[in-house]
Amino acid sequence: MNTEFIELNIDDISKEAITRAGDIIKNGGLVAFPTETVYGLGGDGLNRESSMKIYEAKGRPSDNPLIIHIADIKDLFTITTNVSDKALALAEKFWPGPLTMILKKADIVPYETTGGLDTVAVRMPDNKIALEFIKAAGGFVAAPSANLSGRPSPTKASHVKSDLDGRIDMILDGGSSIIGLESTIVDMTEETPIILRPGYISMNTLSRVVGDVIYDAAILEIGSNEPPRAPGMKYRHYAPKGELSIVKGEREKVIKYIKTQAENAIKSGERVGIIATEETYLNYSATVVQNIGSRDDEAQIARRLYAVLRDFDEDDITRIYSEDFDTPNMGQAIMNRLIKAAGHHIITL
Repeated sequence: MNTEFIELNIDDISKEAITRAGDIIKNGGLVAFPTETVYGLGGDGLNRESSMKIYEAKGRPSDNPLIIHIADIKDLFTITTNVSDKALALAEKFWPGPLTMILKKADIVPYETTGGLDTVAVRMPDNKIALEFIKAAGGFVAAPSANLSGRPSPTKASHVKSDLDGRIDMILDGGSSIIGLESTIVDMTEETPIILRPGYISMNTLSRVVGDVIYDAAILEIGSNEPPRAPGMKYRHYAPKGELSIVKGEREKVIKYIKTQAENAIKSGERVGIIATEETYLNYSATVVQNIGSRDDEAQIARRLYAVLRDFDEDDITRIYSEDFDTPNMGQAIMNRLIKAAGHHIITL
């Protein structure tokens, strides 16, 4: 398969390109497209064969549900049932934006899209290209992240091309993602909303709109025996090719430990990468030292995380050490992704 690559200007979107992309979806094909979180791999969310193609292209387990992306709140009622007042309040407050809600699915949504569940994940992205594309595609685009399953999520079209060139019909290049982490997922099928995946929109922010909100116990405790309510959370995600370890503790102890481990690994012939911050990166020496941003700028750390992991792959890094990021607002989301990328390998000093 030849994958067509199209660069788009978000301030002057080519209607011809969007129409062609929409036609590909309507005809059962796959198109990668930009969103404010990460790039998505889109197919027709109401077509079981299209959803199966998504799983195949990504190498994704078929019990890992796909998110249906919409471009109009009223379309929520076409694909779901029992939309509560709380769910509607969240949609009106945060859509378009990085919030995915889990609701009871309507019969029109095939089980291939929902991973065999009676619920469906829905969101409306905050990206002009994405919204125009969804409209052109018929209004219901199923889309996970546009990467090979298990790899770091793509925040640039070049990341998509690296993973999926030759596997999908088209890639729409809309520049770099402005958030860089996947959406917050909230289960709205219970009386009290449950966060299944932390993201840009925090629990406190959600609580200000709908009152009590809780976390799924399985995402709070490392090594928890609780099965995750979101099937996708049981799989390893976001992983670079090199072995990643997260080091937690007092800053000076963390710096000393990482420096020692990096020096020893380099002496053993390994190519070592270090994820540090604006405040600490000058303390380190390694094959590659990545300054991911200031601890005072959580948004920058989130935006750069996946690109940093992919850069290590480009540099053939075999061992990676990362500081931890226990920041006040997005820290839960950043660490959730980093811990899964590390296969839960955390060193506490």
